[in-house]
Amino acid sequence: MVADLPAARAFVAVATAGGFRDAAEATGISASSLSGAVKRLESQLGVRLLNRTARSVVTTEAGGHVLERLQAAMADVEAALDRANDYREAPSGTIRLNVPVNAARLVLPHILPGFVEAFPAIRVEIAAEHGFVDILAAGCDAGIRYDERLTKNMVAVPIGPARQWFATAASPAYLARHGRPRHPNDLIDHACLPGRFGSGAVAAWEFEHGGETVRIEPTGPVVVDVSAMDLAVSAAISGCGVVHLFEDWLRPMLDSGALEPVLEPWWQSFGGPFLYYHGRDHVPAPLKAFIGYVQQHGW
Repeated sequence: MVADLPAARAFVAVATAGGFRDAAEATGISASSLSGAVKRLESQLGVRLLNRTARSVVTTEAGGHVLERLQAAMADVEAALDRANDYREAPSGTIRLNVPVNAARLVLPHILPGFVEAFPAIRVEIAAEHGFVDILAAGCDAGIRYDERLTKNMVAVPIGPARQWFATAASPAYLARHGRPRHPNDLIDHACLPGRFGSGAVAAWEFEHGGETVRIEPTGPVVVDVSAMDLAVSAAISGCGVVHLFEDWLRPMLDSGALEPVLEPWWQSFGGPFLYYHGRDHVPAPLKAFIGYVQQHGW
């Protein structure tokens, strides 16, 4: 059988993205062209690779096996081509990072400017989302997450501050009207501005002090998606309620007086973020340069 590599790549793109439209956005190839390529591959192989519905595209049993082998083979091809970087004076190529919104806001701004200046031939593409993802299936080279249990063959490198804190705050006007909570349980009687995950669950707020841990389910007039917490911060500044977020995120507003700290002795600390990537034999040169830069410059 003559290998139809474009069709194979189209199938991998569609199966990984879970649909033709998302695959088209990721590859820059039209959905109709991708559909035609997948149909061509299915005809050549004599088996159905994808089950298509109005809302989703999933692999068949045969398609799942083919996808697994193709992903491994394409990774080997990319690694072989990337070997050419070993003969360049400076690495070039693209790094694709999958990071949570808070890391895009609080961690990467401290790293990217210096890295881009040091490696001008490397392009960094960033996808921001909160759920832990399979970076290989998502077409990414590495990700950033907090305190995650990594899957087999994944390597984690500290990136960012070793310890961070959650902070709770409200505007002076809000506190003047409603009073200052003295214990986390007092927040039950306050207007809170929580975030909601993609699953629909509202993020709980946790506090620690003197060996006591308190967890509350915040409620209030505004609930925003966790990817849009800037809106909650703006609402808090306007006096709508109490916000609970990364201290580094709220620090400029706390320093300016737009927000005042609340329950500061109860602020909970947590471990800093990690850059994680697949520990395969050959790490692509652009990613290797990024890892080296992170390790060398620290925080």
